[in-house]
Amino acid sequence: MKTNKEMFDELDEFIDSLNCNPSELIAILHRAQSIFGYLPFSLQAHIANKLKISPAKVYGVVSFYSFFTMVPKGKNVINVCLGTACFVRGSDKILEKLEELLHIKNGETTPDGKFTLTSLRCVGACGLAPVMQINGKTYGNLTVDDVEGILAKY
Repeated sequence: MKTNKEMFDELDEFIDSLNCNPSELIAILHRAQSIFGYLPFSLQAHIANKLKISPAKVYGVVSFYSFFTMVPKGKNVINVCLGTACFVRGSDKILEKLEELLHIKNGETTPDGKFTLTSLRCVGACGLAPVMQINGKTYGNLTVDDVEGILAKY
């Protein structure tokens, strides 16, 4: 596991490789989130300082795009699709079952940091509805009875 200094050094090296170009902000935020796992305000301020831009500009980008997060996520990120096709086929029940089994609500992380539960509007797999993803792996044609077995793999 890297130290905080090593993570900042890695990020700074990446920013420097882009000549501290503010037009590369989104790429820098992606890299920062992959290194740190999330984008706390202190990290956003560091990036703003390196790019010589306002911290408000960095925050504006982070808060606008749903991919970016300002809070740590669990080791396993579960996304339940609540788009129309998935919802009418019972994805709301899948989400309820996950909340029951994990003892958390949508948008929360388990106290042990093992799971984060979120919902999305569409994952583009309507033919497999209802769908959930865990760490990017898609599980389709789900029933409530499938959920516990899938979780057990993680």
